[in-house]
Amino acid sequence: MAVGGNSAYADVGVLPPLVDSAVELAASLGFDHSCAPEQGQLLSVLARGWRGGRIGETGTGCGVGLAWMVEASDPTTSFVSIELDEERASAAAELFSDHARVRVEHGDWRELVEHGPFDLLVLDGGGKGKDPSVDSPLDPAAGWLAVGGTVVLDDFTPADSPGAAEHDAARRHWLDHPLLHATEIRLSPTLATIVAVRIR
Repeated sequence: MAVGGNSAYADVGVLPPLVDSAVELAASLGFDHSCAPEQGQLLSVLARGWRGGRIGETGTGCGVGLAWMVEASDPTTSFVSIELDEERASAAAELFSDHARVRVEHGDWRELVEHGPFDLLVLDGGGKGKDPSVDSPLDPAAGWLAVGGTVVLDDFTPADSPGAAEHDAARRHWLDHPLLHATEIRLSPTLATIVAVRIR
């Protein structure tokens, strides 16, 4: 989730209907940490590649990122997203109540593994290990990610940007992971995402 992520949608034109509803929900709850529009567009592309697959997400927020993915998929794709905040989890679950293939759960991000392994795993709230005092990076092979599956880690500062050193340890963990082929994708001058495929 990005600080000011929901506010960024004020400058975006027409949005997919479910995304628009999620943005409105976030605004109504005063939640301004939704995934950035650029990240949402990337998630849309990645989800489209896993039609018929299982997609998991940590950190639902108010469902903006999830909405980008649901809008891009088809009825054969299943989603499970988990949110720590009970109010947001309940509101997001209601938002997706007409989508039988989408489950929004209230709980700690670590509980999502019970629904894996996933073909596409979006690590937003937890799992990235950016702050070792908060959490350590998960092991993609420990029930989280199917072989050949894709994991997405957002909210990095581009490697050559001021302040990037703050996340260098986490960045290197994922880019150098022995089970993954990973790359960093710059989405804006201040925002980067790591996308990785599990190779074994």
